[in-house]
Amino acid sequence: MTEAWGKQSPDADPEFACRVSPVVDIVFSRWTTPILWTLHARGRMRFVELQRHIGRITPKVLTQRLRQMERDGLVVRTYHPEVPPRVEYEISELGRSLAPLFAQLAEWGDGHLGRVEAAREAYDAADGPR
Repeated sequence: MTEAWGKQSPDADPEFACRVSPVVDIVFSRWTTPILWTLHARGRMRFVELQRHIGRITPKVLTQRLRQMERDGLVVRTYHPEVPPRVEYEISELGRSLAPLFAQLAEWGDGHLGRVEAAREAYDAADGPR
């Protein structure tokens, strides 16, 4: 294991042996990344606006993800007691702290996704595993 990946004790708890796993579980679930990306790029939004910008997400799933992200401290929900009631969502400071990670992933994608696609095509052309 390289220094960049960090050192692990050989007898570490398997669940926590990889320090990246808990982060991946929190940040890279199916809809979390698009929600955070949208809130980061567009700022505070109402539920319907957010759903419209994300696309194919269902209201039920968006509600579930927003609740989990609020629980994790990545999103702030603000309720305005007016008639009709208004609820807005925005990325928290903790959520904003992920911006360099997303920028680095986008940079990696720009530089490497072509190679991944070429590898997939070569693999598929060879009829998969041998």
